[in-house]
Amino acid sequence: MSMIHCRIVTPHGVYKEMETPIINIETDEGQRGILPNHMPLVTMLKIGRMETEEKGKRQEYAVAGGLFYFRENQAEILTDAIENKDEIDAERAARAKERAEQRLKSDNPNFDLQRARIALQKAINRMNVKGIQ
Repeated sequence: MSMIHCRIVTPHGVYKEMETPIINIETDEGQRGILPNHMPLVTMLKIGRMETEEKGKRQEYAVAGGLFYFRENQAEILTDAIENKDEIDAERAARAKERAEQRLKSDNPNFDLQRARIALQKAINRMNVKGIQ
């Protein structure tokens, strides 16, 4: 079976390298399923979910947007943040969601509304990947 070598890089360095037969990821153009021998691709990633299969087991990740590059069965993901479903702290995600919602409701001119919207999207995404509402 052909495999894809996937390397995930954050500002902190290499998060993970893995072999997988499939990568499902959310791009600006919509959901993409990447299989071995897929045509070369460079695309922007949305804040969303990524699914892979690693050592025969399905894995889910919360991705904070970024860039996806694929060529010759080599995938590279550049992102500010990524967490495996098992790494997500549900309470922390819920607190982040609550903080972002409070900032969006605030009349405080010192709050950056776009930043609060992005923080809210990230928190909701993490909660969705974790399987909590």
